[in-house]
Amino acid sequence: MSKPQRNTSFIRRMINRIKFFFTVNWYRTLYFNFKMLPFDQAKKLPFYFYGKVKFSSLNGSVSIEAPIKKAMIGFGQKFEKMSRSKGIAEIILNGNLVFKGHAHFGKDVFLSVDKNAYCEFGFMGCLGSNVKLICTNKIILGNWCGIGYESQLVDTTSHPMKNSKTGESYPMSGEIILGDYNAISNRVSIMSNTKTPDHCVIASNSLCNKDYRSLGSEILLGGVPAKLIKENYIRDWESEKENLFRYKRVKL
Repeated sequence: MSKPQRNTSFIRRMINRIKFFFTVNWYRTLYFNFKMLPFDQAKKLPFYFYGKVKFSSLNGSVSIEAPIKKAMIGFGQKFEKMSRSKGIAEIILNGNLVFKGHAHFGKDVFLSVDKNAYCEFGFMGCLGSNVKLICTNKIILGNWCGIGYESQLVDTTSHPMKNSKTGESYPMSGEIILGDYNAISNRVSIMSNTKTPDHCVIASNSLCNKDYRSLGSEILLGGVPAKLIKENYIRDWESEKENLFRYKRVKL
C-alpha cells in the first residue's frame, strides 16, 4: 500500500471513530455501568447505550457470566434496515438480569424485569427494534437466539383469570425458555409457558404459548397459535456468523 493510500485509510478510520463516538449516549453508558456493576467490571464499560433511553428503575441486579469486554452489550444499536429511532427505549429493572456473553438490543426496545424475576440472555442473544420483553417470572434466551423486530415476550397474563363455571384460578405467569439458535421472525408473540427446542425457526406474526420441545429440533413453527409447519428446517447460521460478528459486535 502506498503512503497516500495509507493516509486515506487512516483518515477514514478516524472519521468512522468520530462518528461512532457521537452515536453513544455517554451519560447513560457511564451511569448504568458504574451503578449496576462492580467497579473492576464497570471501568471496562461492557454496556454501551445509543440514542435516547429511559431508566425507569434500576433497583435490580445485572451480572455478566463471561469475560468482560468493552461494548459487548449494546442497547439501541443500529443493525437493521431501520436507521431512525422514536426515542422511546425504556428499562425497568427490579429483578435479575444475566448475560452469558455478547448481546444486542435494537432501537426503541422496552425491557422490564420484575422484582424476584429472572431474565437471561445467552451468547449473541438479540432483541430487534421495537421488541417488548416483560419478565415477571423467568425468561431465558439461548445462545444465538434472535428476536425479530416488533415482537413481544410476555410471561404473564397481567391480570388474574379464572374459570367462570368452577371458580378455578389460572396461573398468572409461566416460564419462557427459548433454545439455542432460535430465529424468531418479526411481530411474533412469545407468551407464558413457551418452550422451544434448539434450531427452531418461528414464522412472522405467530403466537407461541406452549412447550414445543417434543416436536424435536430443526423445525419451523407458525400460525395462531403456532404449530409445526416443516421439519428439517434451520437458519443457516454458519454462513451468516461472519457478518453477524461484523455488524453486531462493536470493534473499538
